[in-house]
Amino acid sequence: MPPQVPQYTKESLIEKLKDISKQGWIANKRHGNHGGIGNTLEDLIGIEENNLPIPNAAEWELKTQRINSGSLTTLFHTEPSPTAMKFVPQILLPKYGWKHKEDGKKYPLGEMSFRQTIQGVSPSDRGFMVKIDRTEKKILISFDSSLVADKHAAWLETVKKRVGLKELNPQPYWGFDDLKNKAGTKLLNCFYVQAEVKKEKGKEFYHFSKLLMLRKFYFEGFLESIENGNLLVDFDARTGHNHGTKFRLRQNCFPDLYSDITEIF
Repeated sequence: MPPQVPQYTKESLIEKLKDISKQGWIANKRHGNHGGIGNTLEDLIGIEENNLPIPNAAEWELKTQRINSGSLTTLFHTEPSPTAMKFVPQILLPKYGWKHKEDGKKYPLGEMSFRQTIQGVSPSDRGFMVKIDRTEKKILISFDSSLVADKHAAWLETVKKRVGLKELNPQPYWGFDDLKNKAGTKLLNCFYVQAEVKKEKGKEFYHFSKLLMLRKFYFEGFLESIENGNLLVDFDARTGHNHGTKFRLRQNCFPDLYSDITEIF
């Protein structure tokens, strides 16, 4: 018979997480797995695949992150509007893309790339930036040719020949209501556990040292995170495949997306 999955209330799960924290440094249970923190914690709790066995579990998730990591966390994938235009493969890639580094090698001759992570505080070195129009209730992608770095002068000249150097027209965007719905289904109430990480003899160890209970997705916090550069838009397309457009968050900024934050330990 398969092992029985333990049943928790929110209160008993919190007590279990407190006990795990008190254990101090715990070895990675899944060797070589980048998601080792989450896997290790799930093993310690006795659950699988973030399937929390608590009442109203569909409204809750267990989220783990490394403390002081510089990596970005993908919140969700969503393509910009107007979706019928297939903006990334039909406009950004052919009109603003650049030669892929594997052009004619791993990929066929003529392979183009449009891969960059852009934010709302400063433009990328190719002149792209995320902007918020609160009047029109849109998050937009903007292009300013005057902000392109000198190292991309040759690329900018090709853009001039392909489409000109004016603002994107139309501009790709995400409507507030669409993003609220998307984020609201992805960013559930969660037990947000952060772990310190150390390595000894090539093996990772975790100390689950911080727990917050996060409730009620906060869209204004989502917008503010874009404006202060903590929430970014990531494009990852090449001629042969669009890997999808993502909203990605800097580490330690997850609580900014919730209105109800309770620190447990």
